[in-house]
Amino acid sequence: MIMARYIGIMSGTSLDSIDCVLCDIDTAGKPKLLAHHTRPFPGALQQELRALCQPGDNEIERLGPADRWLGREYAAAANDLLAEAECRAEEVTAIGCHGQTIRHRPANDRQAPETAFTLQIGDPNTLASLTGIAVAADFRRRDIAEGGQGAPLAPMLHQALFAKTGTCRAVINIGGMANVTWLNGTEGALGFDTGPGNVLMDSWVQQHLGTPYDDGGRFAASGTPQPDLLKRLLQHPYFDYKAGPRSTGREDFDANQLMTILAAQADTLRPEDIQATLLEFTAQSIAQALQRLPKPVSQVFICGGGAFNTALMQRLESLVHPSLIASTQSLGLHPLQVEAVAFAWLAWRRVNQLTGNLPSVTGAGREAVLGALYSA
Repeated sequence: MIMARYIGIMSGTSLDSIDCVLCDIDTAGKPKLLAHHTRPFPGALQQELRALCQPGDNEIERLGPADRWLGREYAAAANDLLAEAECRAEEVTAIGCHGQTIRHRPANDRQAPETAFTLQIGDPNTLASLTGIAVAADFRRRDIAEGGQGAPLAPMLHQALFAKTGTCRAVINIGGMANVTWLNGTEGALGFDTGPGNVLMDSWVQQHLGTPYDDGGRFAASGTPQPDLLKRLLQHPYFDYKAGPRSTGREDFDANQLMTILAAQADTLRPEDIQATLLEFTAQSIAQALQRLPKPVSQVFICGGGAFNTALMQRLESLVHPSLIASTQSLGLHPLQVEAVAFAWLAWRRVNQLTGNLPSVTGAGREAVLGALYSA
């Protein structure tokens, strides 16, 4: 069977690193992973990107250099991947690059459909120039233009790779935010963002331990969830919903908003108790989302960095019992590679003029070919 080679690049809400994969994709659209590379964000770029996620002064003058800088970082990650895989640039058909979301305002109770927008940066022109490979990018805005949420987009790959006839499954990606894909056998799919994944836990542990994340959830496991704080967190208006098209980001769940909630209590609660509460917040918001699905699931598969938070996985297991919980590794794809593979696959679809969204997931009025192509 004829194979074509693609690179997928993903950097998520957590802003911890750039994940880059090299795949062969056959004519039926089945990807075969060949190599994976992770590149940490430079601290200064990470800080600037995090600042750009919230409205501020002189945004355009700050956004421009950050856009180019991120494009160079994506190119460095792709070139390192090629070197490690001993693959030449001319062997690769295209790079699929998600870009870094710095603002996400989908249509909802606060945002009218005609003013809804989403913005991902990481200049694809710079990426194409520095790698010598064509780039497919800007996937989300076409779905927004068709009346959709622009997110999540990975459920289409989840359906293609993970659906099983006669089995009702959920695939949960726990990155900075968390999202669920409901797979009703091979008959249909739903998907939506469930709320925060690691974003609040990461921010709190960085502030108190100086580490980028809570390794294995040990800091949270040393504390005790606080019922009053948890109740306040779960009262966020985002959770007043039914299963269906819905997406979120740092606009709804951010460290600054957390500090506002904690203002009256931060001095009376131990840091580890707050971390434990944030873990419980993520676990309960995911469990509640599973309860809202049209049909119960018997199997739950986890991907994203949250799959390595042992304390979080144990709590999810207790909340969704008797459903089986495992990582996507058991389905043949490492949890940290799923999202990057999704954008290599979406690039393959863009090059072949195939649609890239599921209206049942995003709420778009129709299926559409997603993304723009930038020549090498």
